[in-house]
Amino acid sequence: MSDEDLNSIFKPGTEVEISSNEEGFRGAWYTGTVVKSKNRNKLIQVEYKTLMADESGRKPLRETLNVVQLRPLAPREKGELEFKFSDEVDAYYNDGWWEGVITGVLPGNRYDVFFRATREQLEFSASQLRIHREWFYGNWLPPLQQQDQDQAYISTGLNISNNDKFIKGATVEVCSDEEGYYGAWFTATIVEQLSNGNFKIEYKSLRNDDDTALLTEIVDSNHIRPCPPTETIEHFRMFEEVDALCNDGWWVGVVSKVLSRQKYEVFFRGTDEELVVKQSDLRRHLEWINGKWISSSSVCNLIHR
Repeated sequence: MSDEDLNSIFKPGTEVEISSNEEGFRGAWYTGTVVKSKNRNKLIQVEYKTLMADESGRKPLRETLNVVQLRPLAPREKGELEFKFSDEVDAYYNDGWWEGVITGVLPGNRYDVFFRATREQLEFSASQLRIHREWFYGNWLPPLQQQDQDQAYISTGLNISNNDKFIKGATVEVCSDEEGYYGAWFTATIVEQLSNGNFKIEYKSLRNDDDTALLTEIVDSNHIRPCPPTETIEHFRMFEEVDALCNDGWWVGVVSKVLSRQKYEVFFRGTDEELVVKQSDLRRHLEWINGKWISSSSVCNLIHR
């Protein structure tokens, strides 16, 4: 997307959704308004609608952010929706929209929602939920008029049964909640499955504090997944979600600039960093949901055929 396109989308006065990197706010989108645009530097000043700069709650918070932390207001269907188990949703909580998954359908049009970012499960009414959408190349996915067709996104076609994915000796990826490691996936091997349903794993690249052996840990099923399928990607595009191999792990980022067919600038929302990454150290970002690898960019490819 060109600077001219960004000028038309994020001009002053435009209402937008904003992702913040501040501790306690990561993983949510907040509504705000564009104040100033400096697209040559990919920086845009915004004013939040629900976050305040003072304790009295009278002065809205203003921040200058990278353009990849902004998107237009997400569309919403009219009326109250009904959701199913495993539907991806955004839940309105603590003044922002947080991405989650429906894990329980309750009486009275209420739902249990699990949040991967915080490993929490909370209960919401349908009025506090919306269909989860991603903004790719100027399009909302799934589109508003194709909700039933695209709501579950498009699978990569790889479906692994629960009995086969986490057996002893299997190579898996593990995420950590430890400071400095949050948001990354590290390759590991399953040593054994414990009686309580947790797993003992041994990392392939992380070592213990004494640097005498590979690090082993006990993890639960919310922190473990199979390794994503290997794919050959010719090139990545602006604003495409990717995983970048840095510091022995795969970190979720967004392509903020295409430098050449072999190098990209990648912005990491979790750390507010922008790094140059080689093509060979990038892969398409996929989510492991209900035994399938899901890619919202597959929907984008389908729409643009």
